[in-house]
Amino acid sequence: MRKLPMHLIAAAALTFGGACATAPKTADEKADLYVDADRTLGAMRARDPGLIELLERSAGYVVFPNIGKGAFVAGGAYGRGILYEDGRRQGFVELNQASIGAQIGAQTFSELIVFTNPLDVSKLKMGDYSLGANVSAVALTTGAAAAVDANTGTFVFIMPKGGVMAELSVSGQKLNFEPAGG
Repeated sequence: MRKLPMHLIAAAALTFGGACATAPKTADEKADLYVDADRTLGAMRARDPGLIELLERSAGYVVFPNIGKGAFVAGGAYGRGILYEDGRRQGFVELNQASIGAQIGAQTFSELIVFTNPLDVSKLKMGDYSLGANVSAVALTTGAAAAVDANTGTFVFIMPKGGVMAELSVSGQKLNFEPAGG
């Protein structure tokens, strides 16, 4: 079995084990994240009106207004978002992603994760939830929400913002939760 180079292991460890706090530090930063998440969700709904029904039937969803991603063989991504249940904000979610493979570039995007299973929302709120490499993201376009089976699974919608990324890689996302009052 081939060993991974130490710099790749270190990059993955830093991505998943970073010392960043889940919630923004100040009240102003929290307020800005709330505004950005609400604005991003509005833009996503405008791009695909089918999201409205999917979100209403969901167990919960997380909106990440800004995720930054960069890679050169090993890669990582980071962003903060808001968890919603029944359309109400529940708390802050931090996304950390590590990847390895043929990849190069940098990009920014918004991400929406929709949970159809209440157990998945509970796992997230307990503070330890991961999306594996088997979950695929759908580019958010008109009709994208209608193409998913809203009764099973977790769905990820991506709305590109900028940058260029070429990749053929395996990655996983780790999500951490902190209640709005915590």
